[in-house]
Amino acid sequence: MNIWAVVPAAGIGSRMQAAIPKQYLRINEHTVLSLTLARLSAVADIKRIMLVLSADDRHWARHNTVHDPGRDKVLTCPGGNDRWQSVLNGLDALADLAAPDDWVLVHDAVRPCVRIDDILRLLTLTTTGTDGGLLALPVSDTLKRADEQGVVAATVDRTALWAACTPQLFPFARLRQALREASAAGVTLTDEASAMEWAGARPQLVPCHKDNIKITYAEDLSLAELILQAQVRDTGSTAGSGSTAGQEPFLYTGILE
Repeated sequence: MNIWAVVPAAGIGSRMQAAIPKQYLRINEHTVLSLTLARLSAVADIKRIMLVLSADDRHWARHNTVHDPGRDKVLTCPGGNDRWQSVLNGLDALADLAAPDDWVLVHDAVRPCVRIDDILRLLTLTTTGTDGGLLALPVSDTLKRADEQGVVAATVDRTALWAACTPQLFPFARLRQALREASAAGVTLTDEASAMEWAGARPQLVPCHKDNIKITYAEDLSLAELILQAQVRDTGSTAGSGSTAGQEPFLYTGILE
């Protein structure tokens, strides 16, 4: 079984209000994208990583140094205006390498804290079925529905609610077809799972650690730094305790040294 990865990184991160896209912002001396690619590169089961960049990207050429771990796994292709289009472009770019029954793992470029143990659990639990799956978290906060004035209209039952995270893992050809057909039908696609659900699949929810945060706002950078430092203290490396088939664990403190 072959597993490929697609990392959509064509967004400009407007909510961050930074001068450069958020995937190129730094946590100490490391860019968010370097940290994310290092996590995926440490998973030996992933054959190649298709990094999907904006056509106007001027940062990757400077960022992509020979010191980055796993650099030989990374390919690039241009993205689209929307996330779903960037992911589909990544799948199209991999089509000459991947077989229809291969699997593809899609991960946000700005989730640098994902634990390798969680990725390995996703691979183990998801590939035993046919509909794929995703890392997710059961909702623990009380949820309120607001009305048009911004006041509480109702308290929402959270019993069966989950917050979707990434990576998300699906059969290659089925995800590619689902994205094409759902977008043609005008379906709003917020993640890859939503396309698969529209196509009739029932993806498996795989619980992950709460530190798998998505960097969206400026304060998330400081939080991610604290998480990465804590992961090093807790496990000795950011790779976690899971086996990566002989690959050396990636240390947060040495990625670009």
